[in-house]
Amino acid sequence: MTQETDSQDPHRNEPRVGVYICHCGGNISDVVDVEAVTKAVESYPGVVLAKNYIFMCSSTGQGLIEDDIKTKGVNRVVVSACAPALHELTFRGALQRAGLNPYLYEHVNIREQDSWVHKQDKKGATEKAIKLTLAAIEKISRQQELTPIRVNSEKSAAVIGAGPAGMNAALALSANGLKVFLVEKDKEPGGNLKALGRIYTTGREAGELVKELVTRVKADRNIELLTGTVVESVSGYVGQFSLKLKQDGGAERSLKTGALILTTGFKAYEPYNGEFSYGADKRVLTLPEFNEKMKAPGAAEYFRNIKAVSFIHCVGSRQTEGLHKPQADGKVNAYCSRICCTSALHAMQGMLEKYPHIQAYDYYKDIRTYGLKHEEIYEDLSKKGAIFFRYPDDALPEVKAADDGRLSVKVKDILTWNEEVEASCDLLVLATGVMPNAIPGLVNSLKLPIGSDRFLLEAHPKLRPVEIPNMGIFIAGGAQAPMDAQEAATGAKAASAKASLLLSTEHILLDPFVAKVDPDLCDGCEKCVTECLYAGAIVMKDTPKGRKAEVLEALCKGCGACAAVCPRRAINVSGYSLDQLDAMVEAIAKE
Repeated sequence: MTQETDSQDPHRNEPRVGVYICHCGGNISDVVDVEAVTKAVESYPGVVLAKNYIFMCSSTGQGLIEDDIKTKGVNRVVVSACAPALHELTFRGALQRAGLNPYLYEHVNIREQDSWVHKQDKKGATEKAIKLTLAAIEKISRQQELTPIRVNSEKSAAVIGAGPAGMNAALALSANGLKVFLVEKDKEPGGNLKALGRIYTTGREAGELVKELVTRVKADRNIELLTGTVVESVSGYVGQFSLKLKQDGGAERSLKTGALILTTGFKAYEPYNGEFSYGADKRVLTLPEFNEKMKAPGAAEYFRNIKAVSFIHCVGSRQTEGLHKPQADGKVNAYCSRICCTSALHAMQGMLEKYPHIQAYDYYKDIRTYGLKHEEIYEDLSKKGAIFFRYPDDALPEVKAADDGRLSVKVKDILTWNEEVEASCDLLVLATGVMPNAIPGLVNSLKLPIGSDRFLLEAHPKLRPVEIPNMGIFIAGGAQAPMDAQEAATGAKAASAKASLLLSTEHILLDPFVAKVDPDLCDGCEKCVTECLYAGAIVMKDTPKGRKAEVLEALCKGCGACAAVCPRRAINVSGYSLDQLDAMVEAIAKE
């Protein structure tokens, strides 16, 4: 693992900054006066030219930058545009193609942080854009070339969770020639898919699909399936993750792997005792329990005596504070579980196909049959005589014992202009939502990002949909969000493609924005070690000059917490030195 610099690099010369302001097709220029920004910065010390263009990220816009580097001696670049997450890599590539170190570039966000939030104050937005751009000029003027950190990599990946997502991920990784460790806490793989019946829209039995996947996994020589095994801890970094495993028999094992794919899945929401009479009346079932009853021996005899079955949607999903009982962590499940509408309607459809004498009632807030051809289930049920009631968000269905000994469900029905409607049934099915499986050990040891809905949070829903900020760790399936088996498999294959690409080269390149310790200034106070959020990223070492702090570059995230607490300014983050930050603040504060 090294971070190299080229002492002969010609761009160590006096900074010659090129500044480029993007119109963003009007997203910026409709609010910010880009011509005024260009004029304000073009004569600033160190700036050799300033330009603006309608789309700087376009091939033409990138070409402007490349040409100026090659023909006009630009050796530092500032781009004032949209969020860096969108196009930072785009502009680094432009510098690299022009022969300039890609890290001699600074990105300024004058869209999300300026034009989009100051639409009513165009003058103020323009002044802010100027200040932010000047600060970036000061920062990049003090920037030296950097080289990515090189990390040796294990040519293997660990997939944690062997449901449909995990098994598809393992098979895809193996197809790319990688050794795969597929770790499953249960004794059998398959996850939630094992409990399902026919899968919509293919009509295949879930059990058959699980059997097929398991057969393929067990036959694959590159995949080692470890069932009845839990991950006790994970340490290390991309390319060099260390896993400690514990099996049901108490045996322990350690693994080294280059990448991780988390497919730890979800579980069905469990209604609290008394919720819609659940637990208080045996005739109230959750949807998974209903599906089991449909498959159980003697089901035909049981359902022969059932005259009506009611289904209530959004149990454990789309909850409202003050109306619903919170979970153990004090939060309600405000999110939509997505898959439960189609799952409930599909179960109702299967019931009516087998037992057409049953009257079906459906109580819903909204029906979200979002998948391809899923709406056809709703249409089919309407034709089969199922009756639908739509209840408002602030008035839940009331369930009680009816006078005739059956169950009664009463709602305000939006479809009949809030008329109070009551219907009796012999069985009540709660279409329960889903919640992510708890993985506190992994969350804590890997510092995994968690969304407000408790699911693992991707780095960007469009640009990096199966990645998290922690490099080398990917997510898929029900660990990330409520999704059906097909979506889980698709996400797993995407995660596997990303992991395979990452491990395809001899070394993994990491951004060089990591902390650096000046041993001559470090007095060994250890404040940096105490403050660091990433275990092992900063350690104390005994040296001939005394006890000094040392940074393990591959574990450092460049957050700067250590630099902030160092009393002697002995720590700087590469690309974000204290001198650079001071100069930026002065540029912004200057009148």
